[in-house]
Amino acid sequence: MAQRSKQLSSGLQSAYAVAPNTANRLSPMIIQSSEQHDVSPILLAAVIRQESNYKSSARSPTGAVGLTQIIPSHWRQSCPGNLYDENININCGAYVLASYYKSAGSWPKALAYYNVGPTGYKRSFWTRHKGKKYARSVKKHEKILKNAL
Repeated sequence: MAQRSKQLSSGLQSAYAVAPNTANRLSPMIIQSSEQHDVSPILLAAVIRQESNYKSSARSPTGAVGLTQIIPSHWRQSCPGNLYDENININCGAYVLASYYKSAGSWPKALAYYNVGPTGYKRSFWTRHKGKKYARSVKKHEKILKNAL
């Protein structure tokens, strides 16, 4: 675990210019949550890059909070606790990704769901297009991180 965390931390620093202390602190949490929910740590790290650019205090206009930009009112039952807590937030983000993967059947579609929700994805061409664009952006971040590792 220590070696994998160190490697991921180094990748986060070079791929996304994450500060060393932040990368060192978050890497073990990303790996642990990824293993717990069967999500690639590189994919989870890419989602964090897309959602908050590694800013723990991030808050969106729609009320999504933290590193993985979780909407508390929607995920309160599944992710209890303070979603500004980095560990809780990363674990919840991994849980949400895994849940969406189970219902979507593919990672690109799961990523689109993560952005616009399953209902939004099915509602219209435009929200589906927005979700697919988001998924492509996350996959680009994933590729950049893979190349840095």
